[in-house]
Amino acid sequence: MRKSLPEAGQDWAALESTLADAGVRDVRWRDGRAMVYVFHSGEDVMQVAHDAYGMFIAENGLGPAAFPSLKRMESEVVDIALSLQQAPADATGCMTSGGTESILLAMKACRDWSQRHRPVLGTPKVVVPYSAHPAFNKGAHLMGLEVQRLPLQGDFTADVQAMADAVDARTIMLVGSAPCFPYGVIDPIRDLGALAVERGLWLHVDACVGGYLSPFMAEVRAGAGLPPLPAWDFSLPGVSSMSLDLHKYGYTAKGASTVLYRDRAFYSAQVFDFDDWPCGRMNTPTFAGTRPGGAIAAAWAVLHYLGRAGYVAKAGAIHRARERLRAFCARLDLPVYGEPLLSILAFGDRQGDILAAGQGLYKAGWFSSRVQNPDGIQVMLSPGHEPVLDGYLDELERQIVAVRASGGRAQDRDIRYS
Repeated sequence: MRKSLPEAGQDWAALESTLADAGVRDVRWRDGRAMVYVFHSGEDVMQVAHDAYGMFIAENGLGPAAFPSLKRMESEVVDIALSLQQAPADATGCMTSGGTESILLAMKACRDWSQRHRPVLGTPKVVVPYSAHPAFNKGAHLMGLEVQRLPLQGDFTADVQAMADAVDARTIMLVGSAPCFPYGVIDPIRDLGALAVERGLWLHVDACVGGYLSPFMAEVRAGAGLPPLPAWDFSLPGVSSMSLDLHKYGYTAKGASTVLYRDRAFYSAQVFDFDDWPCGRMNTPTFAGTRPGGAIAAAWAVLHYLGRAGYVAKAGAIHRARERLRAFCARLDLPVYGEPLLSILAFGDRQGDILAAGQGLYKAGWFSSRVQNPDGIQVMLSPGHEPVLDGYLDELERQIVAVRASGGRAQDRDIRYS
């Protein structure tokens, strides 16, 4: 039956109890059992985000004249992001509600800028690798664009030559990921940037996962004497825009992301400006009008609470956990897909049905994502996973051994990320 509004209100104690009961069946992410969706970096960081959000829970990012505090905080968050990505002096950007909105805004900006400066005949086209996030197809659906997805190389990274061959007179954007969500590998952004410069195209780098992790993981690797990470930021001249999620490895409250542009002229194509109504001019940088002040304040607070040293320490915890997981995969002869260098690692099984093992993990209370083509389990590590990783690996080994012995197959092979 349809729920209706209660006649009388309830006190908070009763509501709090009901809410607690509602979450009983949710994954126990505070115990490190969620390998996706939640990016836990400690109760202290959570408390900072919670308290900062609460202080500005009613303030509205739509009204910078009324709330100059939010305008200043957002500006400082964007400045920090730009500095982390080695952006040129004229670069700019803004905060958004999440990675999907950041990607959609970059697509909108590219479309509108291209219409003004290098219009194409027919439907504008975006060329992406098979591993690119579905948000690019969502954006194309909403904006009248076409997406062409192309097969990956053997190492699960974008095939630059195939993308170059797909470029035609209608192409306006190339896409690379740093890293891609399914496999955690970084696409050859340097080569894609060179292609973008050669063909006069817009290159968007989807760094929703890596944007607030790579700069600090680079320091961890340098300290360990490891080779540097592949370049993918604005130090490469072909990169026009990028998306970076604060609520992933920035460890801030949801929903918070950033979209950045090499040039203010690119950013201006993102902005919506309208004045033909009774209340005068409305100028909004994002798809949303009202924007929660709490998300802006929480992002600002967490960035300043952790600082560079704090983020490097968190990256170190992820690095150690990833290397332990890689060693586990080697011991059990589980092929790791590509060369993951950040937080995501996907692996299969040559001797059994890895999707069946994934279902067993879920029944045992561990929530991991799965991938297909080829089949695999995907793990997205956070700092909170380091102390509980042994428990995860013990259960994973039990499931893999059991599936190999029984020859079991996953009951549901339809993988859904929703």
